[in-house]
Amino acid sequence: MENLESAGARFAKLCEIVAKLRAPGGCPWDRKQTLQSLLPQLIEEAYEVASAIHTSDDVNLCEELGDLVLLVVMQAEIARESGRFNIADALDEVTAKLIRRHPHVFATSEVTDAEGVVKQWEAIKRAEKSGNADTHYLADLPVAFPALMRAQKAQKKAAGVKFDWTNLADVTAKVDEELLETKEAIASNDPARVAEEIGDLLFAVVNLARKSGRDAESLLQAATDKFVSRFNRVEDELRAKGKKLGDAELQELDAIWNALKKTPNGPSRTGGR
Repeated sequence: MENLESAGARFAKLCEIVAKLRAPGGCPWDRKQTLQSLLPQLIEEAYEVASAIHTSDDVNLCEELGDLVLLVVMQAEIARESGRFNIADALDEVTAKLIRRHPHVFATSEVTDAEGVVKQWEAIKRAEKSGNADTHYLADLPVAFPALMRAQKAQKKAAGVKFDWTNLADVTAKVDEELLETKEAIASNDPARVAEEIGDLLFAVVNLARKSGRDAESLLQAATDKFVSRFNRVEDELRAKGKKLGDAELQELDAIWNALKKTPNGPSRTGGR
């Protein structure tokens, strides 16, 4: 409890500092910010938190979490100034939500596994929002999510009401089907059709990741990291020959790449031709 009280005092101090920065006579930069102007930074900080977690950098994670909390407090302070709500309202809302949606902890529900918890959460959430004019099941799917994350979230929610493939083989068959349709679209020289089919193929691959118990965003990030690391080795080989990227032709790049593939930790193409 002492640690919680100490953290609470620190959080209150942060809120006071932000309010002072925003007040007359405060910082000109802070005073000119709006909910909209801070949005890119909010998203950026969230990604920097994710990056620190990805690299297991605790020192950086601690700093980035602090930066993210700062922006949350900034947003709440701006809302308070216009009489919309304040940080206490936001904290009360999330606290009440956690209690409502965890009846297996705070009430009498007997859910015992993670899957049951998710289904219970979604059921309570739907009941809470049933009075809204737009009651479509996927109505609350955030449009601002990154595309891979949004696709996986939509698929996961649909699976929650049994709209899902039964077997992994069904998903891989769908990927094969979408790949074939993409090839046919390319052969048709119809740009609009090609774009649509590539989108369908990406959606099917995201579904494959989800059905395999993996996060598509993380998988693509890891694949990109691997490609960058291995492409750097190709660049190093060129430098050893006194050349730089842009000077070598594709045939030479391919030869270096294929030679490195035969060495330990050599490159393995994650895309391309």
